Amino acid sequence: MQLYNYWRSSASYRVRIALALKGLAYEYTPVHLAKNEQQRADYAALSSTRLVPLLRDGEHLVGQSLAIVEYLDETHPEPPLLPRDAAGRARVRALAYDVACEIHPLNNLRVLRYLVHELKVSEDDKNRWYRHWVETGLEAVERELAAAPATYCHGERPTLADCALVPQIFNARRFDCRTDQLPHVMRVFDACMRLDAFERTRPEACPDAE
Repeated sequence: MQLYNYWRSSASYRVRIALALKGLAYEYTPVHLAKNEQQRADYAALSSTRLVPLLRDGEHLVGQSLAIVEYLDETHPEPPLLPRDAAGRARVRALAYDVACEIHPLNNLRVLRYLVHELKVSEDDKNRWYRHWVETGLEAVERELAAAPATYCHGERPTLADCALVPQIFNARRFDCRTDQLPHVMRVFDACMRLDAFERTRPEACPDAE
């Protein structure tokens, strides 16, 4: 397997965590988003969206981080990253979507660049935008976790939801977002970071980290 990846991409980090949890080896191929390497012809030929992460597994190319994680879960079922029961799977997916669909799209690099370069938003206002959507989004996750407390987002082993949550906390810290109002979120984060799969795949540990 080959993972096209950017060290600071939280979506890429989700997939690195999943690969590590499943003990799967892969070739790490960096795509530097800040240098617009995703626009190169060779990468655009592989990824119609020109986004990372992108997983190559034999003849198959799979984009979108959560789709990649579910693909890995179906092709390498152990350990499972989704519960066996339908209600559990729905809750885990909903928690992952709370991050990947409600927080992350408002704050990814393309959006921040557009705010600054096209709408002429100041650096301070850009950061205020970022913090607002991260903090309010994580507060929604906090309410969900408080309703059914467990070691991880759902139960006693990591799931797709944890793969999504942990990278978002790294981003929150990078932009000085408040987390003191998130006791359940931070408890789950701390539990995850005690696991090797989360720790050794963190952004700073990537070969292309700057």
